Amino acid sequence: MAPRYGCRMAEASVARRVLVLRRAAEGLSDVAAAGYDRTVTNGFDGSEAGEVPTSKPTPTVGVSPPPGGMRMFLHVLANTMIANVTTSFLWFALTFWVYLETRSVLATGIIGGAYMLLIAVFSILFGTIVDRHRKHRVMVLSSVITLIAFVAAGLLYLAQPESALVDLGGPWFWVFAGVILFGSVVENMRNIALSTTVTLLVPEERHANANGMVGTVQGLAFIVTSVFSGLAIGFVGMGWTLAIAIAATLVALVHLLFVRIPEEHPVAEGGRPPAVDLRGSISAIRSAPGLFALILFSTFNNLIGGAYIALMDPYGLTLFPVEAWGVVFGVASTGFILGGIAIAKWGLGRNPIRTMLLVVVAMGLIGALFTIREWWLLYAIGIWAYMALIPAVEAAEQTVIQKVVPFRRQGRVFGFAQAFEAAAAPITAFLIAPIAQFWIIPYMESEGGQATWGRLLGEGDARGIALVFLFAGLALVAFALIAFRTRSYRLLSAEYQGEAPSDAATEASGTEASGIEASGIEASGTEASDTEASGTEAAQRTR
Repeated sequence: MAPRYGCRMAEASVARRVLVLRRAAEGLSDVAAAGYDRTVTNGFDGSEAGEVPTSKPTPTVGVSPPPGGMRMFLHVLANTMIANVTTSFLWFALTFWVYLETRSVLATGIIGGAYMLLIAVFSILFGTIVDRHRKHRVMVLSSVITLIAFVAAGLLYLAQPESALVDLGGPWFWVFAGVILFGSVVENMRNIALSTTVTLLVPEERHANANGMVGTVQGLAFIVTSVFSGLAIGFVGMGWTLAIAIAATLVALVHLLFVRIPEEHPVAEGGRPPAVDLRGSISAIRSAPGLFALILFSTFNNLIGGAYIALMDPYGLTLFPVEAWGVVFGVASTGFILGGIAIAKWGLGRNPIRTMLLVVVAMGLIGALFTIREWWLLYAIGIWAYMALIPAVEAAEQTVIQKVVPFRRQGRVFGFAQAFEAAAAPITAFLIAPIAQFWIIPYMESEGGQATWGRLLGEGDARGIALVFLFAGLALVAFALIAFRTRSYRLLSAEYQGEAPSDAATEASGTEASGIEASGIEASGTEASDTEASGTEAAQRTR
């Protein structure tokens, strides 16, 4: 994306532009597609395939943020913070309430697993909706559906006795939990829309800072949820907790009606596009070399993170009383906020992908070492440091997608990435918990385990969990270091820094040749329609 529309169209032969349009219609990226003043070869910048180019391209054409766009973004961010805090507050409160009333780990596990599963299932659909409608309309729709779901849950709570709502064998428990689950999952659609509003409203050079603000808001929501959900259930019960959530959701909706997000109506794609545009998501990702590898890396990072999700609470409850552990975890979570503030102030550097990999190396080292001795202070500091680094990883991925993916396709790409990454952590969590319980922990409690690992991990009651954390952290370090050596890392880094083309740049190409290959482009389906529309738009701007 570039801050202005006035990009220069490079002069080239008709044959060259025909080749560009053909490649764009096939979903392939090309140097000429961005209007680069170079000849088309197997690689970038006239070099051999795979070499990193040396010359700088002309700016790419993208969305031009409106005057005062950053201020508009802050309003959208504040509104999203209220919505996120509210849904997380009610969802965590439901989990606490169910466990306290039933003492069933199975019920809480099913609720948590269903939430992550539905996010993974619906994220691509949400991304498709975001791309095909104005972002403000999507956010309003999400808030209205969430409000209706929470009101329905409140009516169920009033209509049914509490004993029926906590009866796992009866239908009303699953209806009640399912309605709240539905409202919480739909609210996630506005988070995808929020990521695209960074491109729409914020100048490109401040994307990383804006994404850091998003991380700060997420950290604040996490802390508020952790503290106040338990307090609400403990002091006022589930009924008033529902009332608080309904009121806060209504406040967020009313405020959103007065928030302005200037945006033209998205250009309709040719034909009858599918409701869940998986093909369009994959095509957009493939058009940016190395982007799929970035999503896979983030997914693997979440896979490793699943080990910490599953075992951090058991380890913490080994070191602290249950009351103290909640406070310690809440205080340590302030690292999330400070990490987001740091990104908002200083950004991610010239190459966010390099920054992300270095941060992941640091996270792996922290994850491997913060339980190497059974010291409560070491564990608390380690959690704080780990939390402080998470916003950098999240912001880096979002910043890269916002730069290399066209605005009109960002919703689908964010949805696709969210689907992969949301599904990753629960898989590891479900796998590692029984493995640790029935194999690793008993092994570390045996004489053989203590003789083998005692000098490294010391003594204590949770050395089995420490062994899992050690290997999980080292695996994360190794994978990040290997990623530095991959071709995908070099290609995506070069593309982000403006040394290679992306499909975002392709939107500005094909001005004079659009009529020559019209029939061929129409025959290639949806991708051809996108290319023809973008070429016509660029021609109008050039004139």
